[in-house]
Amino acid sequence: MFREEISRSSSVIVPDFRPELAFPKLTEEQIDKVRFYGVEETLPPNRLLFTHGARETDMFVVLDGAITISLPVVGGERKIIAQYRRFDFTGELDLLNSQGSLGEAKTTCRSLVLRIPRLRFQHLMRAEGEIANVITSAAIWRRVGILCEISGGVELMGNAGDPGMRLVQRFLVHNGYPHHIVTIIGDGTRQQTANTSEAFPQVTLTDGRVMHRPTIAELADELGITERPDAAMIYDVAIVGAGPAGLAAAVHAASEGLCTIVVESTAPGGQAGTSSKIENYLGFPTGVSGLQLASRAHSQALKFGVKFAISREVVTAEQVHGIHILTLSGRILLRARSVVVASGAQYRQLAVPDYSRFENQGIYYAATAMESQLCRDRHVVVVGGGNSAGQAALFLSGFASQVHLVVRGKSLSTSMSQYLVSRIESSSRITLCTETEIVKLEGEKSLEWVSLKDLRTRETIRKPIKSVFVMIGAEPNSGWLFGTVKLDRKGFILTGGPDAFSRSPYATNVHGLFAVGDVRSDSLKRVASAVGEGSVVISDVHRYLADLTALVAAGTLPPIGTLHGAQEVI
Repeated sequence: MFREEISRSSSVIVPDFRPELAFPKLTEEQIDKVRFYGVEETLPPNRLLFTHGARETDMFVVLDGAITISLPVVGGERKIIAQYRRFDFTGELDLLNSQGSLGEAKTTCRSLVLRIPRLRFQHLMRAEGEIANVITSAAIWRRVGILCEISGGVELMGNAGDPGMRLVQRFLVHNGYPHHIVTIIGDGTRQQTANTSEAFPQVTLTDGRVMHRPTIAELADELGITERPDAAMIYDVAIVGAGPAGLAAAVHAASEGLCTIVVESTAPGGQAGTSSKIENYLGFPTGVSGLQLASRAHSQALKFGVKFAISREVVTAEQVHGIHILTLSGRILLRARSVVVASGAQYRQLAVPDYSRFENQGIYYAATAMESQLCRDRHVVVVGGGNSAGQAALFLSGFASQVHLVVRGKSLSTSMSQYLVSRIESSSRITLCTETEIVKLEGEKSLEWVSLKDLRTRETIRKPIKSVFVMIGAEPNSGWLFGTVKLDRKGFILTGGPDAFSRSPYATNVHGLFAVGDVRSDSLKRVASAVGEGSVVISDVHRYLADLTALVAAGTLPPIGTLHGAQEVI
């Protein structure tokens, strides 16, 4: 027996669709400007302009006639979602990146269109700021519209408590890929026909093909989410990690003319992308979720032409004749004149028996809309005394009947912002358990019981808890740099100081390699500071690239081409 849980996915809150923002018409004045970048073509009815999955599609502006946009749905059928007429233009987020197109475009009648090739489109986005803003806004809202489609995208089927199911679901959500979920709620006929551990989760593609327990890399490749680095390109700067620091660095680098690529192992946002609500970030007086902030920053980076290599991890790094060569998973090579490491950190775990057995089956590291559905009208535990734990406790208190905030310290005052402390203390749905720790986890297939120990009285209490949110800090994602750059005792990257190659506070001991954000030793571990570091480091990158050019001119280094994305192969 199966039940379709939600059409848009239970793991993301989609804003109300705004068609007036998704489908703006260009003005006569704007049409005159875009003519410079395109070529007029007269096309017959039913001419296919681009197909689902096509990459690097051109932009089409309708001068006369009409274009129909359709989405493939599971089962091989198509659903018309838009019709473009005079002064409308095609494309959504696939215009701003190299990912596969989600839709298909055809002329519905004899039509006169202005075709703007991809390379010319990139010039348009750099030169025509007003038009670029219209296109970017439309691209974002059109993707929202696609996410709202009930039958659009792929079908994800599996057990709600399966860690693999949650991993795939989170990947689709954080990459903004349309999908709907079918949850197994019993021993139905289809479930009995296959070994559940081998068959689920399964992803049914729009052409009917089924992927059983796909890896993230396999799914990313199949859905066209992956963007491979250009093998012939020497990028000005490669940014490793798409958290707040990496995204800020990408926006500033690309907006200042540097050829920029970001390598991200999962999806834009990093650890901050899982935060339910950030209320002390400048410019958002009512707060913003980590996912919303990451999505906006990602779109902003795309607007300026940043390339993203999604679902690819950096395995090794070396420097040859002034060029950094990064080897990505799958033996993909990426070359850049400079590197900004913003790879962040990964969640720390509790030293409790059977801990790993309950990960994603009762133990979670994020408190978002996806997890909140598991906590409704139940008691939950949040472990940690930092801002992330406080934000999670407040968010979950809107769903759970009671939130137990567990900290080993005597108070929250030294580790948490005061506005969060005040709200926690005034909430009737949050119980603060100081000088307390989890000592035992119990359950058969998923978490059912949690034992809490009072460190003052040594008393242990066993509670029926099915969800524990662990937010006790993180370990740096710097393993790929061991033996390459200097690290502190905990593995965080050392920057500045006497060993740094320059006076920049973000410079490492390796020339042209910088580190910012949570992965950097002695960084503040806050979203705002990470964004600040990512923004500021680009001025240091500019100075380094200028010095690099001077060394080449002086003959100290072999010629490596000019700056700004030269395509000379070493």
